[in-house]
Amino acid sequence: MATEDKERIEYRQWALPAPRAVFLLVHGLGAHAGRWEAIGDFFLKKGISSYAIELPRQNLFRNCNDNILKLYDIAAKNNPAKKIFLIGESMGAIISFLLAAKKPGLFSGVVCISPAFASRYAPALLDGIKILAPLLYNPGKEFKLPFDSSMCTRDPEYRKKMDEDMREYRTVSSKLIIEILLTQARAGRMKKKLTTPVLFLVAGEDKIVDPRSAGAIFNGLLVKDKTLVEFPGMYHSLSIELGKELVFEEISRWVGKRIGP
Repeated sequence: MATEDKERIEYRQWALPAPRAVFLLVHGLGAHAGRWEAIGDFFLKKGISSYAIELPRQNLFRNCNDNILKLYDIAAKNNPAKKIFLIGESMGAIISFLLAAKKPGLFSGVVCISPAFASRYAPALLDGIKILAPLLYNPGKEFKLPFDSSMCTRDPEYRKKMDEDMREYRTVSSKLIIEILLTQARAGRMKKKLTTPVLFLVAGEDKIVDPRSAGAIFNGLLVKDKTLVEFPGMYHSLSIELGKELVFEEISRWVGKRIGP
């Protein structure tokens, strides 16, 4: 169900009257809150409610922390005394990672799905100049993102759904590219400040981000409660990938240890 509250944040929810725990879900670049439908439905059957923030298309980082925290307040008010877990995918995983590091003790755990700590895309020098030059005269100029649905999932039905969904987008501005690079660099600096229990879920055949970057960040974490799980053969968007139920079950086991029966 899509919802908009008085604070003008847009989100979707899959809610129970008395859940065992609560998830806050953060989508990534090019995606939208509707991508979480499968995980929302799956965890309803596990007795867990989910709230998925809708981030603005070309201002992914604008007020993102404030809006996630507003959604946290809504979820906490609707579910008093319930543990709240922050879950992000791709660029949403970095946003979640940084917020958890900035707000120690707020979340009961953070799950980073295919975290985009480093991209596989390395533009040629000329292409890089074409992308960055507009920063001087038109920072909002948009460029086509170097990926499509075939790089996100092996599921042909969901690929078709993505290609037909107007909420999916494949362009990015010069300004946003710089913000992404700065955010990725910030994640590397903040890794030693994270104290929240963390689960990294990595796609073994990621066509969009370099899965080795997740391993490098993971190895640098000082928090003792940390887990990394790789899914061999799976593509980047694990929440909509063939075999996504394996990913959901891994989250369920990890969360279950922290909330009890």
